[in-house]
Amino acid sequence: MRLNSLPPLLCALAVALACGAHSARAADPQPYRVKIASTGRDALDATLDATSELESLRAPAPVGPFGLIVRARTDLDRLKTVLESFGYYQAVVTITIDGRPLEDPALGEHLTAIAKGHKAQVAVSFSLGPLYRLGRVQIEGHPPEFARAALGLRTGQPAVAAAVLAGGERMQQALEEHGYAFAKVDPPIATEEAHAPLIELVFHVVTGPRVRVGRINFVGLKRVRESFVRHRLLLHSGERYSPSSIERARQDLLNVGVFTAVSVQRGATVDAHGRVPITFVVRERPLHAVAINAAYSSDLGGSGGVTWTDRNVFGNAEQLSLSAAETNIGGGAATGLGYDLGAKLLKPDFGHRGQAVQIQVGAIKQSLQAYDQKALTSGLTLTRKLSGFWSADAGVATVVETILQEGATHAYTLVSTPIGIAYDSTDLASPLDDPLHGMRDSITVAPTRSMGKTSATFVITQVKLAAYLDLHRIGLTARGRSVLAARVLGGLAQGAGALSLPPDQRFYGGGTGTIRGWRYQGVGPQFADGTPFGGTSIIAGSLEFRQRFGKNLGAAVFVDEGEVRVSGAAPLPPQPNGPRMGLGVGLRYYTPIGPIRFDIAVPKQRYRSTDSTYEIYVGLGQAF
Repeated sequence: MRLNSLPPLLCALAVALACGAHSARAADPQPYRVKIASTGRDALDATLDATSELESLRAPAPVGPFGLIVRARTDLDRLKTVLESFGYYQAVVTITIDGRPLEDPALGEHLTAIAKGHKAQVAVSFSLGPLYRLGRVQIEGHPPEFARAALGLRTGQPAVAAAVLAGGERMQQALEEHGYAFAKVDPPIATEEAHAPLIELVFHVVTGPRVRVGRINFVGLKRVRESFVRHRLLLHSGERYSPSSIERARQDLLNVGVFTAVSVQRGATVDAHGRVPITFVVRERPLHAVAINAAYSSDLGGSGGVTWTDRNVFGNAEQLSLSAAETNIGGGAATGLGYDLGAKLLKPDFGHRGQAVQIQVGAIKQSLQAYDQKALTSGLTLTRKLSGFWSADAGVATVVETILQEGATHAYTLVSTPIGIAYDSTDLASPLDDPLHGMRDSITVAPTRSMGKTSATFVITQVKLAAYLDLHRIGLTARGRSVLAARVLGGLAQGAGALSLPPDQRFYGGGTGTIRGWRYQGVGPQFADGTPFGGTSIIAGSLEFRQRFGKNLGAAVFVDEGEVRVSGAAPLPPQPNGPRMGLGVGLRYYTPIGPIRFDIAVPKQRYRSTDSTYEIYVGLGQAF
């Protein structure tokens, strides 16, 4: 044992004996207050506060008198390390308890004599000393100039440990990114100059050979065909070794949807051609999945359904989904039960990488205040990924339906060729995930031919814009805790008057998708008896503030406003019309698959006796 370790040990032993002698009257645990002096540097103060166990453990882990002294002694070393990491290598940390230094032999006796309920006063102060700066920065070895530049350390800058280590990491990454797969940058050797507050650094660098990607292997494939994975892979043999390219390829495979995990192993040696083998190790997801979904709103009532999915139908990540749901279980805007049946087959990389084709068929029954509908639907959609944010789609869709409105039943056959473009910078894997930043926008144009008792040709254009601002980006809150979300949507039917449009092709306002607080389809022109007629255009906007509390809880406050208009002649009586506004609040419970949402909203002003007094919405995922 080193001699210089004896005094602290004897001191601690003396404290323990003193605490034991007075344990009968000591407060255990011993409550205390902590005051940490400011250094005048915000970043340093924040790190000191976060590092101090006296502060962080004060409430969750109470201690007795002896434990308080031990905790304070531990903080001496912890806080000293923080100061050194910021360049204050001669800093002194002083901790006192009730004005007594920790070395005071009578400190333990003093604490045990404190009356129960009295809080000890712990004071932490600092003498920073000089700020050390970097002196000479040397590099041993022969790295290329780009690697030297990546180090980014210069003589005279503060000798902050994090910045020094980050410089070494940047050099390492730069070498690897330029093909030096086996490069090694050792932790720097730091030497203090004798006559000035300067730190000299020496980095030892071994670049190794510059290599290219060799043979690419796959491990773990069972039902997924290797030919599909190779065709999709973004990495190719012969290209320059690059960790970022390998990571992009790994992440892309993970996004296919058939793997739960994808890892990469680099070969340990280089072959005679200067190539290194790369192995992708995958773990496939279960072939089949069953999902149960449910939602409720006071206007549309409850809904519940089940979806069965085959994630890899033919071995090329084709996805088949069969779904069945019962809808309109109660609800102020519904007049009877409905159903929604569907089947979808999605084939990725159809004819081109990043291009998918989807075939779908469905059957729908709805009994709403606006109309009753029975329909058979089908569609084929081709979607093309244009870039990391942009995608485009085009397709053909058919609807064969019967609609009852105002006592009259009409049969329609609709054929449309929708085309659209979408932008999404939210970086979310699932639409149920909570968007924290970015934008989610889309424009769809659907030329449509309606054939029935009266035929019509029209074009329906829909625009949806949504933006999300994490208030952390402007320095107001912690990351992901406070989000301001905004939505604008618009729709326009051109080429046919309102009477020529099938009722389900008109626009209606109200509900969670447009104006919360107003009943679904409750905003817009109405027949004389109050039945929603619908309109030829809609414009609506929403502004919502979302705040998280703790780990799983959150709340929201929002305002929605919108208007539905009709053009052309329509058998409608004079009626109050114009913009409608809804105000609301909500609760959120955050789960791994998305937030569970509970919103309640009211109209700012009611114009008709049939207008809602309030509406409730419950579902999975944010409203937008």
